[in-house]
Amino acid sequence: MRTAYSVETVRAAERELMARLPEGALMQRAAAGLAAVCAGLLGKVYGARVVLLVGPGDNGGDALYAGARLARRGAGVTAVPMDPQRVHAGGLAALRAAGGRVAAAVPERADLVLDGLVGIGGRGGLRPAAAALVERIPPGAVVVAVDLPSGVDADTGEVAGAAVRADVTVTFGAYKPGLLVDPGASRAGALRLVDIGLALGAPDAEALQHADVAGLLPVPTASSDKYRRGVVGVVAGSSQYPGAAVLAVAGALRGGAGAVRYVGPAAESVLARYPETLIGRGRVQAWVVGPGLGDGRGDEVARCLADPVPVLVDADGLRGLDAAGLRVRSAPTVLTPHAGEAAALLGVPRESVEAGRLDAVRGLARRYGATVLLKGSTTLVASGGGPVRVNPTGTPWLATAGSGDVLSGLGGSLLAAGLSAVDAASVAAYLHGLAARRAASGAPLLAHQVAEALPAAWRDVPR
Repeated sequence: MRTAYSVETVRAAERELMARLPEGALMQRAAAGLAAVCAGLLGKVYGARVVLLVGPGDNGGDALYAGARLARRGAGVTAVPMDPQRVHAGGLAALRAAGGRVAAAVPERADLVLDGLVGIGGRGGLRPAAAALVERIPPGAVVVAVDLPSGVDADTGEVAGAAVRADVTVTFGAYKPGLLVDPGASRAGALRLVDIGLALGAPDAEALQHADVAGLLPVPTASSDKYRRGVVGVVAGSSQYPGAAVLAVAGALRGGAGAVRYVGPAAESVLARYPETLIGRGRVQAWVVGPGLGDGRGDEVARCLADPVPVLVDADGLRGLDAAGLRVRSAPTVLTPHAGEAAALLGVPRESVEAGRLDAVRGLARRYGATVLLKGSTTLVASGGGPVRVNPTGTPWLATAGSGDVLSGLGGSLLAAGLSAVDAASVAAYLHGLAARRAASGAPLLAHQVAEALPAAWRDVPR
């Protein structure tokens, strides 16, 4: 599991550790790790051209001390301060003692650029002086962000205006939520964590990795039959949207449950494509309701929610949900909105959801007493307590009609197979993203191709 911690938590852990260490020891640990990563990226350090973009705080100090280490190994290191009157004195002295130099402008050529402008305490957009330096980063240089790309909010991943686009981010002590959540995640590049000895408690966010997903996937035993593996009911589709039913069933059939039961007006279309499907109501271990239902089908949602089994509600099923009624359900509920649907559920403008996705998904989980999967460029999963799960898989090609229907069926099937609500939602998002990557391979894809790629994605996760 990749865990991430808020700025407040990290700062508190740093203060506690610094109180027990000699002055400057923590910065030296960070600089040593940063320099080691840079050396690995350069391959040959001697003769390499390294540029440091230096802010006035400790972030700039980390860059200067790392630059000094690279200079001692023969790199040509040039520091460009954002404000020459406000530079970390110890770091600057170390750089000069190692043979590094200071310049007023960014050199036109560099092999590697260290972004040490703004640290994890930065909020809002970059100041004009910092933005001007970012614009001058030499083309072709490997850009390494120190702790966090400058211009990215460490707690939320928000980007207000100009921001560094790093190839690699070397973060200290712990991952920060803004490194895992877009748009910040897309600015961070590859992540490298340097352990500096922080003692940290419960994380604010976490991201599943292959090993975590492997431990959660339902695997049948010799005594399993289709009913022991779970039956998922799918209530989806309409005369206007029969394809939604087909796609939701497609995801459900590949999600680990033993059988899929379809209820709705698109039975003929579903059976034509998937003759394995059971038709009509019956006993199930979980329901999926909402994809392609259209208007005026709220009774279908209410009927599913009245069944004391886990229920995943998506798309048209999300309209007019009763928060108080969901909070008193005896079985888990999973809601899977996109930003527009989340905004309607919260009663706020869509822009406020998109600007604060972590707050939005937490707020939805609290208001509705449900596990909420907020779809988007970074899919987030939140329940009533615990860290928000950030999905690390996917591709922009997933923004295609019907892909959410496949995700709903997959998540419902995992619920029927026995996974908890938060695990079912998280694993569904993870496999869905893996399948989309496989199906797309850098080209446009269709939703049914995502469903067809799920078995291969499942096999990609080693067990």
